[in-house]
Amino acid sequence: MTNAASSVESAARQPVQDMLPRLEGENPKSQPVLACADNLVFMSELPDERMKLIVTSPPYNLGKEYESRTPLDAYVEAQERVISECVRLLHPQGSICWQVGNYVDNGEIIPLDAILYPVFRAQGLKLRNRIVWSFGHGLHCTKRLSGRYETINWWTKGDDYTWNLDPIRVPAKYPGKKHFKGPNIGKLSGNPKGKNPSDVWVFPNVKSNHPEKTIHPCQFPVELVERLVLSMTDEGDAVFDPYMGVGSSIIAALKHERTAYGCDVVSEYVDIALDRVRRFYAGTLKTRPMGKPIYDPAKPGGGH
Repeated sequence: MTNAASSVESAARQPVQDMLPRLEGENPKSQPVLACADNLVFMSELPDERMKLIVTSPPYNLGKEYESRTPLDAYVEAQERVISECVRLLHPQGSICWQVGNYVDNGEIIPLDAILYPVFRAQGLKLRNRIVWSFGHGLHCTKRLSGRYETINWWTKGDDYTWNLDPIRVPAKYPGKKHFKGPNIGKLSGNPKGKNPSDVWVFPNVKSNHPEKTIHPCQFPVELVERLVLSMTDEGDAVFDPYMGVGSSIIAALKHERTAYGCDVVSEYVDIALDRVRRFYAGTLKTRPMGKPIYDPAKPGGGH
């Protein structure tokens, strides 16, 4: 095991308050800090305005094995406490990306981002994009259309926020297209680096045949978080996931030389996150590459 991986494991076993010296160090590439801890307790030990990006997918209150189902009002109140603390931690030029789906009650769906919108606005945050994450597989419904998307709401504290478009540009549909008239005739009509992605993102969700699959039932794909990390932070910035799960946000941050923080209350998930970090340092962790085409059986070779 590398020294870096060993330090991650020891950090996760310490009481939260013992991590403070690590958080306040001057090294911008300090090792990640992970803990099996309640996120409000973990966050209470973190300094103000430290995190450039807070990215997470909280429980959807569906009664899955990692959450307890509560009345919707109680769920929103609990989210308010977590969001308020996240805003305290957020850097003035930082972003919060809150990824949620639908709460389902007796066949009726309630979009959680709509329910949580007033909570974020009450904190003085500004919504920059409502990103729709579309995927091809999921639960097959019988009395309504099958759900094949979730949303990521991107919030900032102010108008002066970190935004790097070039690292996440996607290939233009017509890369060689040129102006056919006017003062720019004969010149490329699009940016040669690629185009700005739309607010509809198509990434496979992490199912049984996905290279990142673990025991977690609702796992973030690393490539989704990578796009957020690259566009909303700079090298050396801090990235935090208050509902870390098996650590996909941590891996996305480490892949791009960011400092990573995360916590979760399920010890088994934290152990898996630690193992993934160890394998990342060892160079043996498998992740789906950013920009890899989606499999399409209608195309020769499946579209890869």
